[in-house]
Amino acid sequence: MPVFDSFRREQIFALSRRSQQVLFFAAATGLVTGALVAGFEYVTREIVYEELVEAPLWVRCGAPLVGLVLAALSIRFLGGGSAATSEDYIANFHDRNRRLLLRPFPARILAAFFTLGSGGAMGYEGPSIYTGAETGTLLQSRLGRFFSRDEAKVLLVAGAAAGVAAIFRAPATGVVFALEVPYRDDLARRQLLPASIAAAAGYLTFVAFLGTEPLLPVEGSPGFGFVELGGAVALGLVSGALARGFSIALAWIKRFSSAHDPLLLAVGAGAVLAGLAWASDVIFHEPYTLGSGYETVTWSLDPTRATALVALLFVMRAVASGVTLGGGGAGGLFIPLVVQGALLGSAVGGLFGDTDSTLFPLIGIAAFLGAGYRVPLAAVMFVAETTGRPGFIVPGLIAAVTAQLLMGRWSVSGNQVGSRLGHLERRFSMPIASALKTDVLTIPPEATAQEFFWNHVIGSRQQSVPVVDGADYVGTVKIEALQEVPREAWEETAIGDIMRTDVPAAHPGWLLRQAVEAMDSAAVDRLPVTDARGLFIGVVTMDEIIKLDDILDATGDEG
Repeated sequence: MPVFDSFRREQIFALSRRSQQVLFFAAATGLVTGALVAGFEYVTREIVYEELVEAPLWVRCGAPLVGLVLAALSIRFLGGGSAATSEDYIANFHDRNRRLLLRPFPARILAAFFTLGSGGAMGYEGPSIYTGAETGTLLQSRLGRFFSRDEAKVLLVAGAAAGVAAIFRAPATGVVFALEVPYRDDLARRQLLPASIAAAAGYLTFVAFLGTEPLLPVEGSPGFGFVELGGAVALGLVSGALARGFSIALAWIKRFSSAHDPLLLAVGAGAVLAGLAWASDVIFHEPYTLGSGYETVTWSLDPTRATALVALLFVMRAVASGVTLGGGGAGGLFIPLVVQGALLGSAVGGLFGDTDSTLFPLIGIAAFLGAGYRVPLAAVMFVAETTGRPGFIVPGLIAAVTAQLLMGRWSVSGNQVGSRLGHLERRFSMPIASALKTDVLTIPPEATAQEFFWNHVIGSRQQSVPVVDGADYVGTVKIEALQEVPREAWEETAIGDIMRTDVPAAHPGWLLRQAVEAMDSAAVDRLPVTDARGLFIGVVTMDEIIKLDDILDATGDEG
């Protein structure tokens, strides 16, 4: 016992040391991410885009076309594959056995620089999340011995949290968003402390370079009563419906753009953005359809804006964001959702007669962002941190939760999954090949019931056997079939006469879930597996599935 107790103490101390090391590496990830995001923000926004804002209107209108073409060329010739940034983080989070690739990183960041620096209607959080996730992945790949298998994505998440915390100057938002966004209805687990440390480090590093000015400065503290709470419910319903429509439109745009030449799409999208910018300048005396949209949010916070104008700008900004995405732009969809929410809230506030507060635009942000990205907690936290005004939180939560009700399975992210899989769901999502037996005894249809009894039932203790004619699967014979044949007729009865042909055959592309469902419906404990031509490959049995479950439990392997 003393030896055993000493061994356990050593294990506990080793685990404690490893946990401290993981937090240290998360902090390092946050520091590096904060510095990189600050550099990207400064060069892209403070230098390039701010210079563009001072240019003549014709230059501003034509800039997105040039930026999208350069972004497309960057992806094509530098090997980016696609312009995905934050989407790549979500996709890689769910791929436990693959690291985030470093090779596409320069091309995608350069594409984001051209897109955002030229006035594309997307957000800076996309490249920021991607930068943090890439930083964490690279660091963890160099220090793999300090991480267990359950910690395979810990610095990936920490880096993403640091990226959001830095670009929005909102550390709590960074933590919640990084944990919330991989799932539509769940949170990532075992990542809270590393993500928190990284977010704090990323935020502090960023503000050390670029200051702590709030992203969305708001004056005053809006109050609310029963009318405002009713308005929050109404705004939540409208936000959910429109965010769902926005998500469906973005999904169609992604499919459309994947089927057409990127350079042609970039030119076409640039022309549309130029037209929208010119129209916006004519109507609003400012090309509000250009850029990430912070100026548009500030414009919407004025409660005296005419509702019709706010609704028109809502449509124009939605088109601009979709066109930028379809034209191959690299950036995030977080801020476009924020802009749409602020405009929608302003319009609904006008309908409720709210002409002297910013309450409705703020809860509109929470509702539309929370619904579109399926991150209600991060959405509410974002508005609280970026405005410095917590008075809207209760109506914001009501609106955000209400908006979720109308989203169904839709999201602006195509890589989110519903929720973390439980014990059985993880097993059932594995391919049928993981429990496939190929070295099994079969019986030809011309064999007799006598042979089946002595060679298989008695000799091999098999209660059911696949019937194979040459290489073709033709049926299954079960021990119950012998009860239907008189004992003295076994020697003259062919297996082909008593076999079952209603037992379904599985295919190699099936998941274990499909195999179990087929076995249950056919009341069998084994299932033949055939290829597309009906050639017999092997069987999958309930015993093998149970055995596999025991093995994976013992090894902790979920891959």
